[in-house]
Amino acid sequence: MSSAPRVAVFDYESGNVHSAVKALAAAGAEVELTGDRTAALEADGLVVPGVGAFAAVREALRAHGGDEIIERRLAGGRPVLGICVGMQVMFARGVERGQNTDGLGEWPGTVTQLESPVLPHMGWNTVEAGENSVLFRGIEHERFYFVHSFAAKSWDLDVQPPFPKPALTWATHGERFLAAVENGPLSATQFHPEKSGDAGIRLLRNWVGSLR
Repeated sequence: MSSAPRVAVFDYESGNVHSAVKALAAAGAEVELTGDRTAALEADGLVVPGVGAFAAVREALRAHGGDEIIERRLAGGRPVLGICVGMQVMFARGVERGQNTDGLGEWPGTVTQLESPVLPHMGWNTVEAGENSVLFRGIEHERFYFVHSFAAKSWDLDVQPPFPKPALTWATHGERFLAAVENGPLSATQFHPEKSGDAGIRLLRNWVGSLR
């Protein structure tokens, strides 16, 4: 009987997710790539990847019941990790090339295009790890791999005791933006930990370890 935390990578036909599966396995999880509602609800942790346009990812999630699965997990305090556009859709809105799209609304705020002379933001970058971060424990000064042109640039949720203060991690490309958020059972990274080498595996190991 495996004692490794069971992690479901939600398969809703949004890009290549196999690198995320491999990275999570390397981080010590028992991983299943699945679009099955029950498996996604019952896993110790759920990973929501996302590649492409905000509106397309949001629509694909809705079409596969992902919005309800995420909402039910979070209502029960069950951990969820969003990656890249899987982070962006957790916010209330996304504005992309003139298209204004409702997100999942787990966090207030709007995802907009970065103000930078060079887009997309593609490659390795350092981060300012949030205070009391679990994800970045021991890797606060490492670099991570980003591929995006849009991001959340502010944090608008006022979290009051007894709920723990969220850990907000920032990065800069032209302007400052949220590189990661850890807020109760919901965590997310704007960068790709599965493409971030040893540092990304260690970050995923920190998250997987928190599921025990």
